Amino acid sequence: MIGRIPVVSERSPVRIRPIASLSVAAAAVLLLAGCTGSSDESPTPDASGSADAGQCQSALSQGEVSGDVKVSGDFQGKVDVTLPDGYAPEGLERTTLVEGSGDQVRAGDVLRANFTLVDASTGEVQLETQTTAPAGMDTLISSQQIFGAALECATIGSRTVSAFPAGALGEGSPAFVLVADAIEELPTRAEGTEVAPAEGMPTVTFDDAGAPTITMPDAPAPTETRVENLRQGDGDVVNPGDQVIVQYTGALYDDGTVFDSSWERGEPAQFATTGVVPGFRKALEGQTVGSQVVVVMPASDGYGEAGQGDIPANAPLVFVVDILGVQHAEASAQ
Repeated sequence: MIGRIPVVSERSPVRIRPIASLSVAAAAVLLLAGCTGSSDESPTPDASGSADAGQCQSALSQGEVSGDVKVSGDFQGKVDVTLPDGYAPEGLERTTLVEGSGDQVRAGDVLRANFTLVDASTGEVQLETQTTAPAGMDTLISSQQIFGAALECATIGSRTVSAFPAGALGEGSPAFVLVADAIEELPTRAEGTEVAPAEGMPTVTFDDAGAPTITMPDAPAPTETRVENLRQGDGDVVNPGDQVIVQYTGALYDDGTVFDSSWERGEPAQFATTGVVPGFRKALEGQTVGSQVVVVMPASDGYGEAGQGDIPANAPLVFVVDILGVQHAEASAQ
């Protein structure tokens, strides 16, 4: 769950399609939509990944994948997965094949990681990020997402193999095996080169963790969306339709009231640029990973005459956004 991220619709049903027909990016979106058995009563787990910060818990940390499942190949490279005849996992399972020496992976972390997804019934590779993102795919770790569950509570440098039974991605979806390499941890705040504030824009200050405080200018509300950089990153460019991993705070321009913040929820958020309101989309597309932007937008690029939740009708908005990672939509089909 993603709280009140500035989405076009708060409830956008995911249509389950056969994985074999999906591109890497589309398969990733579908995987991200699959829950791992976490309760909906806790939609925003804290950054510790568990109620007890000293104890890491994952839906997949118990159980062992069948020893007859064979995985070969160098860490971070392409892997070969050999499955026994008739292999059909009955529950969520995970085995650590390589034990890394880095920090433990927790919910809310952002990683570069590689994933190989195999249809358990056919042995065919459905997703292979080693081809589309050789240095590793930017990945948000969440206990409610399948990619996150494959690595949560492992350590950086680890390789895990996870098994998911038929139906884990929705009615009619096949059983599958997922091999995951946790390559490196990425920052959870923008670390690009600082840019001088632009005149006429809100003033933004930050606490030690990076969470922003936004002070509105003494000026009329905007009539057109304006985007300015506070930091300029040197990572990949965000293109239309990409999945982005961000930290953000949104506030009402008229009185500065914060109506939504990933910082307050305790972990970054992930969504497609095409799934947010127009002003937020304009703040993302064309930017680079590591950048931090402030965007002011009229209601026409926000929630318009209807408003939404704590956002009144015809409300101009301000967002401060840290762009932490991207998964490109144009990745070729497997």
